[in-house]
Amino acid sequence: MPNRIADGIHLTNIKQRHRRGLQMQAFYMLSLGIAFFVLIVLMGTVLNRIYGLAIVDVAVNPEVIEADFEGRSLDSLSEVELSRVLLTRIPAQLARLVHTNFSSQSTVADMSRQPLSSAINNVEYPELPETITMDSTLQDIYRIDQAVYNQFLADILALNVSQDDLLTMIETEIIKRQVIQAWNLDISLFNRDSIEEALVAVQEEAPTAHLEWRSWISLNFLTETFNPRNPAEAGIAPALLGSIWIMILVMVIAFPLGVGAAIYLEEYASDTWYNRIIETNIRNLAGVPSIIYGLLGLAIFVRTLGDLTGGSILSGIIPGIAGRDRGDTVLSAALTLSLLILPIIIIQTQEALKAVPSSIREASYGLGATKWQTISRQIFPAALPGILTGTIIAISRAVGETAPILVIGGSTFVSSNPNGPFSGFTALPLVIYNWTSDPNRQFQNAAGAAIIVLLILLLTLNSVAVILRNRASKRSV
Repeated sequence: MPNRIADGIHLTNIKQRHRRGLQMQAFYMLSLGIAFFVLIVLMGTVLNRIYGLAIVDVAVNPEVIEADFEGRSLDSLSEVELSRVLLTRIPAQLARLVHTNFSSQSTVADMSRQPLSSAINNVEYPELPETITMDSTLQDIYRIDQAVYNQFLADILALNVSQDDLLTMIETEIIKRQVIQAWNLDISLFNRDSIEEALVAVQEEAPTAHLEWRSWISLNFLTETFNPRNPAEAGIAPALLGSIWIMILVMVIAFPLGVGAAIYLEEYASDTWYNRIIETNIRNLAGVPSIIYGLLGLAIFVRTLGDLTGGSILSGIIPGIAGRDRGDTVLSAALTLSLLILPIIIIQTQEALKAVPSSIREASYGLGATKWQTISRQIFPAALPGILTGTIIAISRAVGETAPILVIGGSTFVSSNPNGPFSGFTALPLVIYNWTSDPNRQFQNAAGAAIIVLLILLLTLNSVAVILRNRASKRSV
């Protein structure tokens, strides 16, 4: 009789545990479904902004330019022919470019004496002086025939500027493609009639305006700089390179410091009151708002250590380093974000070290290994997958932060690409913040494209880290 009662109780407990397991599994699946649904809605909202119909107008129709070359497309024109197009359409800008090219030459007389185009082999160019100033035009200096002058300029441009650069100049300075009005993907698909009506209204003032499907993310979007006047020519190259520079420096600075601090606290530090205070403060720092770190970086790295982070001190010591007078550089941003994620890396590394079985330590000591040999050859490799997991989380947070970068002086408009840790910078989160708050709706569409690029950058970073973590896991088995 007692055995039957015990068996009944045992079966009841099994059923209860089974029921609770099913409930937890259902709760887990529900949570996972909600997360996927939110992610899909988020991605759908962003993608809805970067694709759709747009009313596009141009200052000069490309077909008008191509008609001068028997209908050949601009892509098929040679450098000299493209230079002639620039010469006839924007002579002022062309003259400045030619002057710049000449001023970079130490001796241009030899270049002028040889024929530069097969079309004018019999034309002798006037001999040029050794140096050329910017005070007057080339035609005023040399008093040459207009046709020879035009061909001369076209040949010089063809020598100094590539075909891609010439095509870009024609696109931006002559054709001047502008998006007058743009619509999201959902409106473009389901409300085409209202878009057609808007096109008719626009064509009354701009007869060459037309509808075309537009993607706000393109190769030019990734390689061009920001144009504050024309959203159709908006580019994120300085912001993308700035984010990559910051991300690389953050990994170089934060990973060794965080892992080293965690190894000391977990393996070497004794259980004293001040070590317990240090660990408590590290855990508290992980919850400090990011803007506080921005204020700290502004006070220390930008103002107090501005000569160092700006590179002005090193520029006088190490040749080839171009420093800045201010400390609002890529290095300052990287140091600030490193402080932001250091507590996360330290905590995650400590947890990974604690998870290593104590039997590994005992076996290593039993074979006569020293403490450092045990840590470096046994404990650290076994804990590396968990360490990399924490680093992935920390770096992902740093890449997407806006407030600290904004506080330390990151600009929302930088026209040149960063070329080192001492360069002025902008970053993708800053550009996204600036464009989403712009009253021009087209810049908001460009912000959607920048968000996609940032997500791809994060996914690429996480994928690389996951691959490294998996390799570390296989080695530690």
